[in-house]
Amino acid sequence: MNVQDNSLFLVKEEALPSTLRKTLLVKEYLKKGICKTVNEAVEKAGVSRAAYYKYRDYIFPFTELSREKIVTLALLLDHQPGVLSQILAAIARARGNLLTINQGLPLQGVANVSVSIETREMEIEIDALLSQLRTCDGVRKIDVIGQGW
Repeated sequence: MNVQDNSLFLVKEEALPSTLRKTLLVKEYLKKGICKTVNEAVEKAGVSRAAYYKYRDYIFPFTELSREKIVTLALLLDHQPGVLSQILAAIARARGNLLTINQGLPLQGVANVSVSIETREMEIEIDALLSQLRTCDGVRKIDVIGQGW
């Protein structure tokens, strides 16, 4: 694999070194107003100012990068009337712009569905939408399988 200088990667939080996790924590403290200054935030997070300034422009929560983008979700849904309708209604309530829907034939009582959503006008973060979708009756699994511009 030839990694370019501007390559982007999606990495689970638990795989990140503590310095990067703490850098994200500092950014969250500042964004939410929990801390008023960088000095206060780095002290609370337990990371040095130097480390924070070194990494702050290179690490972002997935939700921040998914704004104004197209996100593709893979869903495994029970084959029951109204399940897909609930999903689409939740996306509409969040003001996600549905671009594509692909549904396979149901097999053994479940259907694979993929949806692509433009997130520019969404009123909630993508992770909040995913949480809402997971609570819908008949949803067995949801994964983010793609993100584009």
